[in-house]
Amino acid sequence: MMRLLLLTLAMLLASLEARAQAPAAWPSKPVRIIVPFAAGSTPDAVARVMADGFQAELPGATFVVENKPGASGNLGTDTVAKAAPDGQTIGVSIGGPLAINTLLFSKLPYDPQKDIAPVTQLITQASVLTATPSLNVKTVADLVTLLKNNPGKYNFSSIGNGSLSHLAMEAIAIKSGTKLVHVPYTSSPQAVTAVIRGDAQLACLPAISVVPQAEAGKVAMLAVSTAKRSTFLPNVPTLKESGIDVEADAWMGLIAPGGTPKPLVDAISKEVVAIIKLPDVRQKLATQFMEPVGSTPEEFRTLIDNEIARWAPVIKAAY
Repeated sequence: MMRLLLLTLAMLLASLEARAQAPAAWPSKPVRIIVPFAAGSTPDAVARVMADGFQAELPGATFVVENKPGASGNLGTDTVAKAAPDGQTIGVSIGGPLAINTLLFSKLPYDPQKDIAPVTQLITQASVLTATPSLNVKTVADLVTLLKNNPGKYNFSSIGNGSLSHLAMEAIAIKSGTKLVHVPYTSSPQAVTAVIRGDAQLACLPAISVVPQAEAGKVAMLAVSTAKRSTFLPNVPTLKESGIDVEADAWMGLIAPGGTPKPLVDAISKEVVAIIKLPDVRQKLATQFMEPVGSTPEEFRTLIDNEIARWAPVIKAAY
C-alpha cells in the first residue's frame, strides 16, 4: 500500500512539474515589440511586418510596436532586458546592441549573455560594397589596385562610428592591405548620398539604400558582404569570391528578457518561425532585400557569439 501511495505521489508531482514548465497559451496579454531605433528605420520596418503577421495568425491577440531609440540601440535593448520575463515584452534587435556594442562600450546597462534570451534570427540582409562612378572601378580587384596605389587618398561613408557599415569597411581595408579615411553620417540615405556626390568614394551599406541608386547609374555595386550571394542580387559576387575574406551580415533577430522560461522562449520561437516564412511576410521583407531565416534560440545565440569573435580584432585595429 505504501509503495502504491509513493508511486501515486511521484506521478502527481511529475504532472505538476510538467504543468509548471509548460507555457500558457501565448500571448495571454497584449505584447510590446520594442525597437531600439527610430520609426522608419529598418528594424522598425521588420518589427511592423512581424506585428502584422502576428495579428493575422493569432486573432484576438494584440501586438504594439514601441520605438525606444538611443545610445546606439542600447536603450531599447535594455528595455527588453529589464522587462518581466513573461513573454509580454519582446524586441527586434541587431548586431550592434547584441554583439558589437559589448566591444565598443566599457559598460552596458545590460549583459547580453545573461539579460537577453535570443528567440530567433529573423532575417539576413546583404550590404553592398559600392563606389562612386568617378573611380571607374568595375571589380573589387580594380578597387584594391587603386587603393594600394593611393593609400589614404579615398574616403568611405558609414551610418556612424561602430556601425556595421563602418566596421565592414575597416575589415575590407585590413584584409586588402589598404588605407581608407572614415567619414561617418547618421543614416543610410545620407551615407549613400555622400558617395553619389563624391564627398566619399566608397561605402558598404544595406542593399535597400544602394540598389535603387545603382539602377539609376549613380553608384557602382562591386560586391555583397554576406557569406553567399544575395537572392535579390545574383549577379553581384560576394567579397570572399572577390578575394577579400570579409563577411558582414546586417541580420536582425527577436529577443526576450533573459529570465524568460525556456519552454516559453521555444513556444514564441515556434510561432515566429512559422509566421516569418508565410508568403505575405516573405514578400514584404523582399521589398527591403531581406531574406527570412527562422533559427532556433540556440542557433541565434551561436550567431551572436560568433559576431563578437568576428569583430573583436577589427575593432581593436580600428580604435
